[in-house]
Amino acid sequence: MSTPRMAAPHDVTAARHDVDLARARWRKSSYSGGANDCLEVAVLGKHAAVRDSKDISRGPLLFPKTAMRALVGGIASGAIGEHLG
Repeated sequence: MSTPRMAAPHDVTAARHDVDLARARWRKSSYSGGANDCLEVAVLGKHAAVRDSKDISRGPLLFPKTAMRALVGGIASGAIGEHLG
């Protein structure tokens, strides 16, 4: 039995052509340990870009900043994450 698909409340897309990634300042978590196996994030005006540090040639995903704040807030509060029970 399949689960019905729901529309995402925020637009998440591959980086658009009108977003200048040339000046993006990519940041990794201090917890990454330099193993190059984490995500990198860059703030780009009203958006945040996220890319895989192992394969940056694939290009980043682009999120509205409000969606990124909601994601990080949900993870920090425990509302999003692994539930053991």
